[in-house]
Amino acid sequence: MRRSDEIIFIGLSITSSWRNGHAPAYRALIHGLQQLGQKVVFLEREQPWYSSNRDAPVLSYCQSRLYEDVEELRARYSPRIRAAAAVIVGSRVDDGRRVCDWALDCATGVKAFYDLDAPTTLAGLQDDSCEYLRAAHVPEFDMILSSTGGPVLQRLERESGARGVRRLYCSVDVDQHQPTGVRRDIDLGYLGIYSDDRQPALQQLLSEPARRLPKRRFAVIGAEFPAQLSWPKNVLRIDHIAPGSHAQLYGRQRFTLHLTRADVRQLGYSPSTRLLEAAVCGTPIIADQWEGIDEVLEPGKEILLARSADEVTQHLENVSDAQAEQMAVAARERVCAEDSSVVRAGELMNYLSEARGPFNARSAIASGLSAAAS
Repeated sequence: MRRSDEIIFIGLSITSSWRNGHAPAYRALIHGLQQLGQKVVFLEREQPWYSSNRDAPVLSYCQSRLYEDVEELRARYSPRIRAAAAVIVGSRVDDGRRVCDWALDCATGVKAFYDLDAPTTLAGLQDDSCEYLRAAHVPEFDMILSSTGGPVLQRLERESGARGVRRLYCSVDVDQHQPTGVRRDIDLGYLGIYSDDRQPALQQLLSEPARRLPKRRFAVIGAEFPAQLSWPKNVLRIDHIAPGSHAQLYGRQRFTLHLTRADVRQLGYSPSTRLLEAAVCGTPIIADQWEGIDEVLEPGKEILLARSADEVTQHLENVSDAQAEQMAVAARERVCAEDSSVVRAGELMNYLSEARGPFNARSAIASGLSAAAS
């Protein structure tokens, strides 16, 4: 059998970012792979909620293909999977256990699992409730990639017998997310879908400062917020915004608030795409605290941390525009250097090469980084 040079992803969705934080993560990573000269195919299951909210039906940097069910996936893509240089199955794939069964049985190149939901996955593996992965699957993969680092990596090895566990943080497409130069007419904004466990922090770190500072402007941007929620009069509510418009929205914010889900905050070491996007858009960031954040951005120099309404209020009142701008520039420089899509794609290429893949990773990365710098 002749091996192709394709990397095939089977993931939640890349064509729609509606209630889907995986989409921007996949888009950045796969664009980076394309910039390094890799051919990528992304397979996702057709779902009505994505088909009616598809903000990227066609992507210039990869082939995206839809399938109706696992039977169609097997029938249409088995030869392609068998020949692929690497197959990467993502977390939260619908009927994911059967997809993993098929991919592990069919693929002959590097077989990897990319976990973008470590808290859910770890809990589900312990009691066999994970709908997209069995504990028995874990050691069968050549590699387990995790968007959460830190102690999670050791837990996967120790508790699940995982081989080739590697950290693969989310990344940001610096071509798409850049400072816009628009007027900063929002003092503090928050961009994110509604979440029960984030809402108390949003009330504490945005709504309460808004009540204390009635002359300042605030904004909450995101879908699924219950209509019955009450907001101070100086809080602007904006519904879902597609990723292509994020840079413009970040540009309007004097500060942006970044909040982490409780289960992710408990594990730490998990910088989200939104955090990285805000940084490369040149927006000063106020964030909640979690273990490992200082490995991504330095508190006080590249990011401000807050645990209470008092601390947020002090940041808004006492940090000058010049200080905020200096912090934003430092954060942008660091994220561009360490967390761009090309940098992250280079890490993945190295991992695949180590696993036994037929990649000339060194030359691909060198040429890709050279092209990105020129």
